[in-house]
Amino acid sequence: MTTTYNDKQIQIIESAETLFAEKGFNGTSVRDIAEKANVNLAMISYYFGSKDKLLEALFSYRGEYLKITLENMMGDGTMSSMDKMNTVIDHYIDKVMKQQCFSRIMMREQVLNHTGFTAKLIFEMKKRNQELISRLIHDGQRKGEFRKNIDIPLMMATLIGTANTIVATQHYYREINNLQTLSDEDFQKHMKKKLSQHLKKLFKAILTHEE
Repeated sequence: MTTTYNDKQIQIIESAETLFAEKGFNGTSVRDIAEKANVNLAMISYYFGSKDKLLEALFSYRGEYLKITLENMMGDGTMSSMDKMNTVIDHYIDKVMKQQCFSRIMMREQVLNHTGFTAKLIFEMKKRNQELISRLIHDGQRKGEFRKNIDIPLMMATLIGTANTIVATQHYYREINNLQTLSDEDFQKHMKKKLSQHLKKLFKAILTHEE
């Protein structure tokens, strides 16, 4: 079920997201979030009940996009399995580039916190996304478009790890590749294009080449 948030709830969620990315979940207080969102504490309690529930709403708000994209594609008979995978790659890159604060939260919390509420939310999101990708791959295998014996968890780690690392360390990528003369907009387009081309070539090799 898709959750719809009103403008005030989104304002609170996005303020919390910025603070969680900067200070971590444990380092951010509800008062900090209220001040950032320019609302009173009672409003956060009214809409979300607690900081844990607010974090859960953030994961729902940010995680719905990829889930809907994948589910809509599964029933599209006009696309090949490789076209669907390429669409997933582009959607994921776009998501990471547009949601850099959320990506930092995911990376930070996975390194620092292996247990607790945040770890549980991350696990559930990863599990759900992997299940959807697995359906796509198994469908391609049934059609004879993808080879057998694909290590789906490692393939997912390749997609997520590569995209997140390049985006999170883009200042290094820009310097090392002498792209300082590009405007910020042109650099973002360049980085997105290179990431897309690299991952699509890699995934085509993983999914379609026989060992």
